Amino acid sequence: MGREIYDIFVIGGGINGCGIARDAVGRGYSVALAEMNDFASGTSSGATKLIHGGLRYLEHYEFRLVRESLMEREILWAMAPHIIWPLRFVLPYHKGGIRPAWLIRLGLFLYDHLGGRKLLPATSVLDMRRDPAGKPLKALFTKAFEYSDGWVDDARMVVLNARDAADKGATILPRTKVVSATRENGLWHIETTDTVTGSSDSHQARMLVNAAGPWVDHVIRSAFGQNEAHNVRLVQGSHIVVKKKFDDPRAYFFQNPDNRIIFAIPYEGDYTLIGTTDRDFTADPRDIRISEEETIYLCNAASEYFKEPVKPEDIVWTYSAVRPLYDDGASKAQEATRDYVLKLDGEGAAAPLLNVFGGKLTTYRRLSEHALEKIGAAIGVKGAPWTAKSHLPGGNFDVKGYEAEVAKLKRRYPFLADPHARRLVRRYGTRAETLLGDARGIEDLGRLFGGDLYEAEVRYLVEHEWARHAEDVLWRRTKDGLRLSKEQAQSLEEYMAAIPAMAG
Repeated sequence: MGREIYDIFVIGGGINGCGIARDAVGRGYSVALAEMNDFASGTSSGATKLIHGGLRYLEHYEFRLVRESLMEREILWAMAPHIIWPLRFVLPYHKGGIRPAWLIRLGLFLYDHLGGRKLLPATSVLDMRRDPAGKPLKALFTKAFEYSDGWVDDARMVVLNARDAADKGATILPRTKVVSATRENGLWHIETTDTVTGSSDSHQARMLVNAAGPWVDHVIRSAFGQNEAHNVRLVQGSHIVVKKKFDDPRAYFFQNPDNRIIFAIPYEGDYTLIGTTDRDFTADPRDIRISEEETIYLCNAASEYFKEPVKPEDIVWTYSAVRPLYDDGASKAQEATRDYVLKLDGEGAAAPLLNVFGGKLTTYRRLSEHALEKIGAAIGVKGAPWTAKSHLPGGNFDVKGYEAEVAKLKRRYPFLADPHARRLVRRYGTRAETLLGDARGIEDLGRLFGGDLYEAEVRYLVEHEWARHAEDVLWRRTKDGLRLSKEQAQSLEEYMAAIPAMAG
């Protein structure tokens, strides 16, 4: 009977759920969050991994969304300069292309001026016959526009929001499924099941936040017993990763004859990421994987631009995710709004429920602030907005200080090879020193699983970031799955099964 009554119980451990939990606990609310799988195991690790304004959304007149997104780019970069950094994009152009030059110029002018850009460089025009960016492309593309956006390690951004929420006092419950939620005497009574042990638990909260992403309607139907929930349109986005197609540090923005666009982006040093697709999805999101049709589409679309064609046999990895877009009735998947919608449910003395529909990585912080406005109106205001000037764990260094952090880490741990030090700072920022501890030589990092993934890093991820399986480490906390063999991955799984889950 004496169990805590939380102010807020959040369902969903993607970027929106973790962002709302972090913002709320930082304002003084008592918060619990339940995620039925691992953090970022769905949509939030399946993005194109961009912090961007959404240049193509201008065509659909989503000026509010684009402006908010543009304003967020530099705020997020300053919050987490280890996992977010600027990226220049090259948009090749040729006469007779999909969009006339004047329209592209107008879009990029708005892009430069809508969002209060301060640190990111402005748009420029390139002569592709002279610029190195033209080297891997067909000779047809003699001109290009270059503009700025940002890159993010999406899954790490999610888990760092969860980590910071926990550090501030939130109760974080990974691998915990909400099986029912009922209103009683002005409170939510929530029943959960631990998906690892099968044990059940019950919780009480003054307010419930449903941020379950692709499962948001499923939660409304199953946990709340409302059969007529059809708020989201599921759109599949798939990506392919191939061996590096170009040495230039810039990314490419390719326009396709069907009016869709894809990106080709430098990825993890040795690879190129190509995506995304946009098509409606009606099956179970747990079963999502790239289709043969999408694979061929991405290869063909990229091959329209690259001198050297992209072939299915070049692919080293694929990933696919479902975007839970708010269903605005748009006729095409690529035209459905990327904006978010927050709906408050509960009148009078009934315990309030906030359903979160849509959203994207770039606007998660603002979505969280808007959610807290509704939460404050429903159960009382606590604390002021605070996240705009905050840092995610490990991000407490200068926005342009990555190289200085790498140098600092190498001075303290001179045994680290340069690529290893760089990867550690990219993943953990200033917390790389917590991971390395008192190590004086590479042998102090313990067993090597492959690449530069050592036992010390794996233990850190288990103890501090809720990693439980090899997949959590290799494809979400890091991308070392690209570098480890199946045998090495299996060896890691066996090792992790033998150590207890410890994060709290």
